[in-house]
Amino acid sequence: MKNRLREIRTARGISQEELADILGVTRQTISSLENGRYNPSIILAFKIARYFGMAIEDIFIYEERDYDVR
Repeated sequence: MKNRLREIRTARGISQEELADILGVTRQTISSLENGRYNPSIILAFKIARYFGMAIEDIFIYEERDYDVR
């Protein structure tokens, strides 16, 4: 899954550490999200979207090939 978290966060002038503190996660979690090494739980995705006043789909981009649903 791709995401626009870094783009959105930096456009608003928020550091990884600040965002982590606001969301109650570690800075490493934010870094891993931004680098595509970690997919957020649905709760964390909602928290991020709510904080930025955006829809989850505007931050996290699901691609069909990400998961094989059969």
